[in-house]
Amino acid sequence: MQNASAKGIIIFIILCTLIILILITFITVIIYRYQKKQHAYFKELEELKVVHQNNLLQSQLEIQEQTFQNISREIHDSIGQKLTLAKLNLNTLNPDQLNGQINKVNTAITMIGEAINDLSDISRSMSSELIMQNGLIKALEFEVAQLTKLALYNIKLIVTGNSVFLDAHTELVLFRIVQEALNNIVKHSSASLINISIHFDDAFLILKVKDNGTGFSNDRATENGIGLKNMSKRAMMLNGEFSIDSNSKNGTTITIKIPIHEYKAAV
Repeated sequence: MQNASAKGIIIFIILCTLIILILITFITVIIYRYQKKQHAYFKELEELKVVHQNNLLQSQLEIQEQTFQNISREIHDSIGQKLTLAKLNLNTLNPDQLNGQINKVNTAITMIGEAINDLSDISRSMSSELIMQNGLIKALEFEVAQLTKLALYNIKLIVTGNSVFLDAHTELVLFRIVQEALNNIVKHSSASLINISIHFDDAFLILKVKDNGTGFSNDRATENGIGLKNMSKRAMMLNGEFSIDSNSKNGTTITIKIPIHEYKAAV
């Protein structure tokens, strides 16, 4: 009896030992797989961060290039023309008839003053401080005012819903999207009406830029391709949605939809 009992105890101990070893092995495998998955997750996360940073850097470079192009065009088309006319007015002054030259001098002074104001506006529009200090809506109001000066467009900015401040980076990206859209309208659409609308609801910000221009033909879509890709890329950077509706009858509508709470500025 004792021998049988001792054998039973030994067998029980062996079985328990085997079970413990199996459990230890099982736990070790689970921990190894978890650590392996965790390592892969962190590696993928780092890769995503690098890709995001590269996309952000590329976007910033594209923004800078676009801004420089806008500055070059405005200096050539507006400021250069005003300064040239001012110079012509001053060059045609007749020293022997100074009493009759007051109008020319006043006209030249006015044009030089307008050129100085335009330079100031360009300086403000290329600076991110406009967004940092005043927010997206004020920056868009300034942009609308600049286009209104051209007297070429009937342009409106409409804001609906309960507006909130987003973080500065998000508002800057949204502002550059609108600038890109307006740049395409000025260059390609032959539009006369432009509507910019921003709607805030509980979950999303919906931004639209609509014009009554000629829309996109195949050739026109190719011309606007880089601009459209830039806007789409920037919307994706904000985990947003980008869509475009364009035809020759109704013009073009660009829509950006991004989550609000994800980018809401800290108060």
